[in-house]
Amino acid sequence: MTELLIVMVAAFVAIAGASVFGPRLGIAAPLVLVAVGVGASFLPFFAHVHVEPELILAGVLPPLLYSSAVSMPAMNFRREFGAISGLSVLLVVGSSLVLGAFFALVVPGLGFAWGVALGAIVSPTDAVATSIIKRSPVSKRVVALLDGESLLNDATALVLLRTAVVAVAASFSFWGAVGSFALSVLIASLIGWAVGWLGLIARKHVRQPAVNTLISFTVPFLASVPAELFGASGLVAAVVAGLVTGIRAPRDLSPQNRLSDSQNWRTVELVLEGVVFLTMGIQIKQIVARVEGDHAGVLVAVAIAAAALGVTILVRAAYVVPLLLVLGRRTHRGRRSQDRLLTMQDQLSSPDGKQEVIERANTLGRPASERRLDLMARRVAQLLADIDYFRRQPLGWREGGIVVWAGMRGAVTVAAAQTLPDSTPQRSVLVLIAFTVAALSLLVQGGTVGWVVKLLAPRRDEEAAAAQAEAERNSIFEILRSSAQTVPDLPQLEGKPTAERFQAARAHRLAVISAQRAALLDARDTGTFDADILESALLNLDASEIAIELRGTLAGATAVDE
Repeated sequence: MTELLIVMVAAFVAIAGASVFGPRLGIAAPLVLVAVGVGASFLPFFAHVHVEPELILAGVLPPLLYSSAVSMPAMNFRREFGAISGLSVLLVVGSSLVLGAFFALVVPGLGFAWGVALGAIVSPTDAVATSIIKRSPVSKRVVALLDGESLLNDATALVLLRTAVVAVAASFSFWGAVGSFALSVLIASLIGWAVGWLGLIARKHVRQPAVNTLISFTVPFLASVPAELFGASGLVAAVVAGLVTGIRAPRDLSPQNRLSDSQNWRTVELVLEGVVFLTMGIQIKQIVARVEGDHAGVLVAVAIAAAALGVTILVRAAYVVPLLLVLGRRTHRGRRSQDRLLTMQDQLSSPDGKQEVIERANTLGRPASERRLDLMARRVAQLLADIDYFRRQPLGWREGGIVVWAGMRGAVTVAAAQTLPDSTPQRSVLVLIAFTVAALSLLVQGGTVGWVVKLLAPRRDEEAAAAQAEAERNSIFEILRSSAQTVPDLPQLEGKPTAERFQAARAHRLAVISAQRAALLDARDTGTFDADILESALLNLDASEIAIELRGTLAGATAVDE
C-alpha cells in the first residue's frame, strides 16, 4: 500500500513538474511525461506493472473527451462539422485501408484483414496528443478541426478495428459494416443526448457546487457504459453528452456551479492526460521484452513503424488538399449569396417587410406564422455570421500544412493495440509497431509542431485584428445595454428599511444580469461574435453575479448577528 501511495505522489509531482517546466524548456509536457515514464519502466517496481487497455479506453477516454466537448465552442463545431466528419470517418477509413495494404506487404504472414486492424489502430489522431497544438498561436479554425476530429475519430477506428477482427474469422459484408457503424453512431448519439439533457435537469436543482460537480463526473460514464452495452460507441455518447452540456449549461446551471465545474474538470484533465502519457512510457520496456521473447526483430518493427507514420502523414496530406478546395468553394458560394441574405435580413427586421413575406407565403399556399418568421430571421443571421467567419478565417495551404502535421497519435493507439486478441499473428510485433508509431508521432510531430506553426502560420495583421475585436466588444456592450433596458426600473423605496432596499437593488441587478446573459447566449447560438470575446463577456457576467450573491450572503449573516 505504501509503495502505491509513493507511486501516486510521484506521478502527481511528475505531472505538475512537466506542466510547469516543460514549456519553459521549449518541450511539450506530454513529451516530458513519456520520457519520465520510459525512465521509470527500468525501475524494479515497474517490471511487472500491466496497464489494462480497457482502463484507458473505458475509464480515461470518456471523461477526457466529455470535458473537451464541454469546453469546445459549439458554434465552431457546427460550422466545421462537415470537415470534421470527413476527417473523423473518411480519412480514418482511407488511412486504415492504405495502411492495411502496407502492413500486409511488409509484415510476413499478416494478411490484409489484420493489416487493416493495425491500420485502424494507428490511423486516428489522439485528443490528448493534439492538445499540444492548442498552446500554439494557430488559426481558430485549425484548432476547431483538430479538436473536433480527435473527439470523434477514435470511435470510427475502434468500430473498424472490431470489424476487421471479425472479418478474419467470418464472412465480411461492406454494407453490413457501414450499416453497423451508422447504427452505432445513431444509438450513441441518442444516449449521449438523453444523458446530457437529463444530467442538466438533475443538476439544475442541486445548489451545492461540490455536489453538482461530483454529479458531472458521472455523466461521461452514464453515457458511455449504456452505449457500449447496446453495442454502440461509448466515446461518441460521451462526446454528445459533453456537447449538450456545453451548450445548455450557461442557461441551466448557476455561475457558482459552472465555475466549480470548470476548475475541477481542469484538474481532472491535467491528471488524466498526465497519467495517459506516463503509462505510455512505462509500457515500453515490457513491449520490447515481449518482442525479443518471441524472437522477432525489434529494429525491423521500429523501421516498419517509421515508414507507417510516413504513410499516415502522406495519406492525411492527400485528403486535406481536396478538403481545402471544397471548403474554399463553400466560402466562395457563401460570399455570392451574402447580398441576397442581407436583403432578406433587412426585410425580416421591419414590420412592413414581415407582412410582405407573410402575404407572399399565403399566395404560394404556405402560410407563415410569426414564429416561423422569427426562426427564418435567426437562420439568416446565422448564415451571415458563418459567411463572415469563413471570410475572416480562411483555410489556405499554410493552415492545411498545420492540420496535416498536427494530427498526432498518442496513448489511445497503444491501448487499442493491446486489445488485439491473442490469436493475432505476431501480436507482440504489432503492439510494438503501434507503440512506436505513437511515440515517433509525439516525438517528431509534437516536438516540431511549434516550429512548423511559426514557419507556416500566416502573418497576422495585429491592427486589423485589434480593430475587429474592439468593434465586437462595442457591439457586445450595446447588446448588454439594450438588454438591461428590458428589465423594469427599480421601484422607489425611500423610507423603507435598509435591508429591504438592499434586497430590492440586489434582485434588480440579478434580473439585469439574467437578461444580459440570455441576450449574449442568443448571440452565441447565432454565431455573431468571436467565441473567445463572447466567452469573456459571459465570464464577466458570471463574476458579477457571484459577487452579488456573496454580498447578499454576507448581508444576511450581518442582519442575523444584529
